[in-house]
Amino acid sequence: MSSISEITKAGVVLLAAVGALTITIKALSFWRLIFDLYIRPGKSLKKFGAGTGAWAVITGASDGIGKEFAYQLAAAKFNVFLISRTESKLQDISNDIESKYQVKSRIYAMDFTKGDKRDYENLKEIIEELVDVGVLINNVATNHEIPTPFILETDEIVNNIVEVNISGLLRTTKIILPKMISSNRGLIINVGSFSGMIPTPYLSVYSASKAFMSTWSAALGAELKSKGIVVENVNTYFVVSAMSKIRRSSWLIPLPKPYVKSVLSKIGVPGGATHIPYSSNAYPSHAIANWIITSTFNLSFWVKQGLAQQEDIRKRALKKREREAAAAKAQ
Repeated sequence: MSSISEITKAGVVLLAAVGALTITIKALSFWRLIFDLYIRPGKSLKKFGAGTGAWAVITGASDGIGKEFAYQLAAAKFNVFLISRTESKLQDISNDIESKYQVKSRIYAMDFTKGDKRDYENLKEIIEELVDVGVLINNVATNHEIPTPFILETDEIVNNIVEVNISGLLRTTKIILPKMISSNRGLIINVGSFSGMIPTPYLSVYSASKAFMSTWSAALGAELKSKGIVVENVNTYFVVSAMSKIRRSSWLIPLPKPYVKSVLSKIGVPGGATHIPYSSNAYPSHAIANWIITSTFNLSFWVKQGLAQQEDIRKRALKKREREAAAAKAQ
């Protein structure tokens, strides 16, 4: 009996030790997160050509996050090359930026969903004219209109997501990279998503495209590190924008301006995203949410939660469509 008692006591001690070690590791990771968010400085934009005549290229630059990147990079004294679908919006932004910040700007209107070879040829010609490209913001993206089971999703939306979020990402980056490699420095920010970290039912194609972005960013970052090029997949939760369809900001859902400011001030700082190489969580509430997700329940739990959330959103979206259709019919 004494030997059994001793074994039991040893087991209790071992479990207690494991528990204490786990708590210590979690506590240290949380304090590292706080250090990253509020103390640790990011890389200076000057390392990538700010104030020297270098260009920043921004896709999806006519609205939301992309537009805000354009303004803040221009304020940091980058010339800006703006790419998006609507030429009139781009021209207005270009004129405003030149007036406010006394930098150069260029625009190119293209619809990434078309995957038009001529657009990419034109884009390459313009890039070759730019002497120095220091920053690329891969922001352009498209999503499902509403949460939709894959089997019910239209071929058009599936193809658009793949064309914009994957093919457009790769083709644009490949055009820009020779400029960065020739100058032995550069910054590539890929605007990612929590749905790339957690598989999201009913947004399956978009979620997979952002998972692709995360994996590709890590691989590309490792390839380019020795060449002085920083690649960063910015793991993003919701931001107020036309794409998210969210109009009101909150603690967890910022406006584009503070979000982009956080990203640009924390370049190279993981912000709790140490589980994914070459990724970051720059905005504080997003970083804390990311830490909670990766430090608590397993992935299956979060996928199940995502399923319930997206099913609810889909039900409400379908009811809204029904109301709008009924109102239109009554007119």
